[in-house]
Order: sequence, then C-alpha cells, then structure tokens
Amino acid sequence: MGRQPSLWLVERGEAVMSHVIAAVSTGSQISAIGILRLSGSGCAQVAGQVFRPKSGRPLEEAPNRKLVLGALQDRQGRVLDQCMAVFTRGPHSYTGEDTVELHCHGSPAVLAAGLEALYQAGARPARRGEFTKRAFLNGQMDLTQAEAVIDLIEAETADAAANAAGQVGGALARRLEPVYSVLTDLCSHFHAVLDYPDEDIDEFRLSSYTGALAGAQETLTALLATSARGRVLRQGVRAVILGKPNVGKSSLLNALAGFQRVIVTERPGTTRDTVEETVLVGSVRLRLVDTAGIREASDQVEALGVARSVEAAQGADLALFVCDGSRPLEPEDREAMEAASHARHAICILNKQDLPCQVERSSLPFETILPVSAKAGTGLEALPPVLEALFGPGAACDGSILTNARQTDAIRRALESVRRAQEGLAAGFTPDAVLTDVEEAMEAMGELSGRTIREDITNRIFERFCVGK
Repeated sequence: MGRQPSLWLVERGEAVMSHVIAAVSTGSQISAIGILRLSGSGCAQVAGQVFRPKSGRPLEEAPNRKLVLGALQDRQGRVLDQCMAVFTRGPHSYTGEDTVELHCHGSPAVLAAGLEALYQAGARPARRGEFTKRAFLNGQMDLTQAEAVIDLIEAETADAAANAAGQVGGALARRLEPVYSVLTDLCSHFHAVLDYPDEDIDEFRLSSYTGALAGAQETLTALLATSARGRVLRQGVRAVILGKPNVGKSSLLNALAGFQRVIVTERPGTTRDTVEETVLVGSVRLRLVDTAGIREASDQVEALGVARSVEAAQGADLALFVCDGSRPLEPEDREAMEAASHARHAICILNKQDLPCQVERSSLPFETILPVSAKAGTGLEALPPVLEALFGPGAACDGSILTNARQTDAIRRALESVRRAQEGLAAGFTPDAVLTDVEEAMEAMGELSGRTIREDITNRIFERFCVGK
C-alpha cells in the first residue's frame, strides 16, 4: 500500500519540504552520545559550515553512509567537540531526502551550541515528527509505519517493541494489501465493462466476487479482534487493588513495585485516596491503583476515598481483591468482592500466609486464588503466568496487532462496509449499489495507510512525535 512521493507540502504559508531542517534527535539529557540531525536538499552544505572534516575534503563529497571524523564548531567558529558525521544521500535515507547526522559527545550544552550554529548556517528548527512526516510524504513509509515509529519509541515492554518494529517494517500494510487489491480489482472490473462496452473484457458477474468479499471480511475481522490486545500492549493493564482496611493492599503494591511506594502502618485507613504506580510483572505492564479500604467511613475524607475505590473498579481491566487469610471473612470483605466483580477480570490475593489461615477457599468466588505474603514477598512468583494467560498477546507480536484507536476505527468502518456489500450481494442488489459499499471500505482502508488521509489528521498524528524524529 505504497504512496506516490509528494514533493511539496504547503503549510502555514511556506513550502516546508524546501527547507533544510535540523534538530537534536537524542533528547536533552546527558548521555554518552548525542546526535544532531539534518534533512533536506543542501543539508550537507549547511552542516559543512559547522562540521570540519579532518581530511579537509568538503562534507558533501564524503562517501555515502560512511562516518567521517572532524570537529564541531559553534557560531563563533570555536571547536566544541571532536565528532563524527555521516552523509546519506536521498532517496535512500530515512526521510527520502539528503540527510546528515553529527554524532557528538552527549553534552546538552555542546548539542545546543551546535544546533544554534546550524540555524545560523541556514537550517530551520524541525517541528515535532517532521523527519518522519517527510518520510511519509516522500513515500518512504505508509501511515501505519509512521505511527509505529512513535509506538516503538514509547514501548515499555519487549512485546510492545516487537509489535511496533514489525509495523515499522510494514507488517500491517502487507496484511491489508491483498484485501485492498481484491476490492480494487472488483471495482475496476465493473467500471471497465461499464465504460468500455465494445472492448473484449470478461463479463462482470458480481456473484464471482462472493469469495473475495468473504475473504476480505475474514481478514478484517481477525485484525479487528487484535485491538483489545493491542490496547494492553500500548497502554498496559489498568489494575485496581481492592479490599477492606489493613489486609495488605499497600504492602502488595510495594512488593510489586519493588520499593516503598505507599506508607504502610498497622492503623486502618492509612490510604485515603487512590495511589497509582506502573509496574512490570513478568512481561505484562500493570497500571496499579491502590485504593482506600472499603468499609463504613469514619469521616467525609475517607468516605470520598471509599467511593473512589468502588469507581476505580468500574473501568478496570483487572481487580486484585486482597483479603487477610489470617482472619475470617467479614461483611466488608464481601463488599470489596462485589466491587471487584465489576472489573473485566478479578483475582483473589489471599494474603498473610505467614500466619495460620482462617479463610476457606470455597468461600471465595474467584477462579484464581493466589496465597501470598506481601510482607515477606512470598507467593508472588505465581502472578506473572496468571497475567500472561489473561493479558498476554496470545500471538506473535510481529506487527499484526492493532495498537491505536485511529487504526481500529478505520478497520471497523472498512469491515462494516464489506459486510453491507455482502448483504447487498446476497439480497440481489444491483452491482452499482454493492460497489458503493466496496468503495467506502476502500476509502476507510486508505485512511489507514494514508492514501486518502486528510491533512488535519496527518498533522495531528505527527504532533505525537518528539522533535528530532
């Protein structure tokens, strides 16, 4: 699902593709290496005013994609750093244009001074995501690949990174291309027969495309089914910890976080509001919410905390119901169990196993019951496989999992249109009526890849990016 290169994009009254742009592409923190990136026709000449190769040869004459040793200078011509430069000639570069990267030591002061020198030499500041946006506009990648770049940068688990890397490599585009192609064949065949009746073209029979539409529906349905897993890959699992006061909820959060995130005391009601922390349990990222103990509140502040506890369970992917195994169940435990039942999934954490157990498992209405001692940190090793079974990707994270709402919406609309086309075919509708739905499916898929995307949507997508990417 490739794109034709766009040579110019008029934005805010200027032809942005005509400018050499520059930015720090490695962030603003101290690091071993820092990179200044430039793109656009003439970028080697601009960089050559700031970077002096040790060989004495102009940077624009440097071998393609070969590191060159030299000195980085500031606006006054003072040497800032001994660094390396690499010149990549378009169209075989990330953006499809000539690009230069200056690999310096990672001092923020050096990078800032070098960037100012590049601006003085004729470059302009790159906007958020502008390098990747140019790659998209120049046909180097489709929109699914461009979106996957930021997903890869923001990935917090190996599975999320693997899926994003697959999409950067075009996995999603390759999966959709056969569907788009067969729908294109259907439409083009119909219009060819309609527009050129005297040509020797095979007769158009709508019924001959029944299998093609069924195949398109199967592919789109399977892809849409991955969106729930994709949301977990990208955002993590929203997990709420529920229970009456002093059962060990905060101790559980601290044990999973690996540090004292929440104050723990023997006094009931210490936690009076929700406390959030993101933790990695096995390969599953949990966005943990520790809540106020569920009981009849002693004051208005605690009452608000209890109300928030119940509310947090309503939209949770997972509820971790914690009970004190060393004491018989009480009405407050059952209230917390009721709140936990509103989450998509619920697990019982039978805590305080370092003490004699007083709770019968048969009295706990949960499929999964994990006996642990949050205080001693024992028993928690059983949690990762349970979470993997509930929230693991369930398939190879090869780029075929939908991970953002825009893509999911486009696939859903395409699938709805294909289903309407099938229903129209089965009902004996005329070909032009059926093809209206087929063309709507193609338009939705075009939005996914960027073939038919509006400029305002494109701008919104690239605003998610950081400067320098």
